[in-house]
Amino acid sequence: MNTTLWRQLAWVAILGSSLPLPVSAASASASAVIAAPAAQLTVTDDLGRQVTLSKPAQRVISLAPHVTELIFAAGAGDKIVATVSYSDFPEAAKAIPRIGDLRQLDMERILAAKPDLVVVWMHGAFDRQLELLKQSGVPFFFSEPHQMEHIPETLSKLGILMGTSKKAELAAADFRLQWQQIASRYAQKPVVRTFYQVWNKPLYTLNEKHIINDVLRSCGGENIYGKLTTTAPVVSIESVLQENPELILAAENKKRTSLMLEQWKSFPTLLANKNQNLVAIDGDLMNRPGPRMIEGARAMCEALEQARQHRQSASQSATPVQKVKS
Repeated sequence: MNTTLWRQLAWVAILGSSLPLPVSAASASASAVIAAPAAQLTVTDDLGRQVTLSKPAQRVISLAPHVTELIFAAGAGDKIVATVSYSDFPEAAKAIPRIGDLRQLDMERILAAKPDLVVVWMHGAFDRQLELLKQSGVPFFFSEPHQMEHIPETLSKLGILMGTSKKAELAAADFRLQWQQIASRYAQKPVVRTFYQVWNKPLYTLNEKHIINDVLRSCGGENIYGKLTTTAPVVSIESVLQENPELILAAENKKRTSLMLEQWKSFPTLLANKNQNLVAIDGDLMNRPGPRMIEGARAMCEALEQARQHRQSASQSATPVQKVKS
């Protein structure tokens, strides 16, 4: 599987809000709850399921790149015994053994690692492959933040489950502060109608339920496809041209993004093209809902601010039509 497909589509597929998430045997066992109430560590994951451990996790498996980044930020990177492809940040994550990718997991190696916690980003393929782990009773924590404020909440919860609350709370507080500063700075800015391009073949975007829309809205942007019911809808070039956004944002690596944006340069009447508002953002900063999304948010807000400046420049340089005196 190529790198770009993981980095882009992994975060924008129609995700598993309707998929069953495995619940840990510890949380499901009433007898365990009664036996050691003082030692319990219980949090609620992003599907509203309770995850309970009898003691801090020491052997953790991360099944998504953003999960790996969250665990490191929560001060528990040294507890990760296995992860998936493209978990490449921070630098120490590159040395962690791989047990699969988006399409396929090595279940034998996962079980052999004897994890006491698996942190997952769930989708259909994983749900089928993890059936064996469900039966084994390994506790699961599902991570899929839908708003920026959910990221520090997840950091705090991971800190509880892994016994690193002090560092996790510091990271969470820092994230909240930086996000509040960004949101307050752009709260009263003029709106910029924006098309967020996830992929070009087919042409994917996101609706208002995705965390990226939370960033866009906070930067003063209006998602032209925010009201669509599908989280990651496919749209047509003709539809985008009809909506005529003032800004087109694409998140990928630099080489790929240039190709993704190139198609719009052939439409001279497209406002985003006329105003030179075809902008690329580092995909790893935007498509991984972890601590580095703060950097992605800054980049997005700067792109919108640049579009406002281009709007003003275009308005000032417009030459009014002069009537010719007879």
